[in-house]
Amino acid sequence: MPLVTTASIVNAARSANAGALAFNVLHLETAEALVTAAERSELPVILQISENCARYHGSLRPLTLACLALAEESTARVSVHLDHLTDPELLRQGVAAGAVSAMVDASALPYAENVAQTAALTQWCHSRGVHVEAELGEVGGKDGVHAPGARTEPAEARDFVEATGVDTLAVAVGSSHAMLERSAVLDKALIKRLRGELEVPLVLHGSSGVSDEELRAAIAAGLTKINISTHLVSVFTRSVRDTLTASPELVDSRKYVAPARTAVADEAERLLRLLSAPQSPSGGTATHERRATEGGAE
Repeated sequence: MPLVTTASIVNAARSANAGALAFNVLHLETAEALVTAAERSELPVILQISENCARYHGSLRPLTLACLALAEESTARVSVHLDHLTDPELLRQGVAAGAVSAMVDASALPYAENVAQTAALTQWCHSRGVHVEAELGEVGGKDGVHAPGARTEPAEARDFVEATGVDTLAVAVGSSHAMLERSAVLDKALIKRLRGELEVPLVLHGSSGVSDEELRAAIAAGLTKINISTHLVSVFTRSVRDTLTASPELVDSRKYVAPARTAVADEAERLLRLLSAPQSPSGGTATHERRATEGGAE
């Protein structure tokens, strides 16, 4: 299937009051697992490649091209997004490689500089048909610079979006990057205020630390794009550890990486099915609510 745009996935999800799931890619096996999950669920997925991932591989282009090839050969709707780019040169490289969207991350800069840099890069991206996400102030836990108590102020967020022209905005509502336990409690009242204040879709970073129930409630309150990384990284690593513990004689990495790839595909499919469905204000899926109203069985 031809590559689809992140904008089409996110905007459709926002209209349906559903989640648009974006999973971070660490290596080719991750990308293969995520595309498999999208194909099995028949739901769209956003593959994200971060600046940290590019640094790990030594370049952004090879993994970006691999993800684009997987997307184009898949029967699923797949887009390729650049995540947390602080280096404008990496942004230019990723767009040249074919990425259809990018997060311009100038959030570590003072507010005025964040606005100026984000606005300039957004204009550059838009001239090339690239969808832009940005962040107003850093989300909790990113490089240890903020506590999870960080919150986005709705009026400031509105001014930031108007000044920069970004297409989506990552907001701080109680999540934190790199959490290993899914225990974060999100500020649903603030999410509703932000949804009412802003015309652009809202993005949740640090979603790995948020339970299924909290994520469903947050989507119902107004969040749209849900970024998940650490949770699936943990699934992959746990599978590798379990396989090697059970069969310590293995030396062929494919023998223990393949089960980990399958485990990630299974969990990504579960999350896609759970969170890509329209969410009702009461926290259940719209289908669930309709069946309950009609007296149907689940």
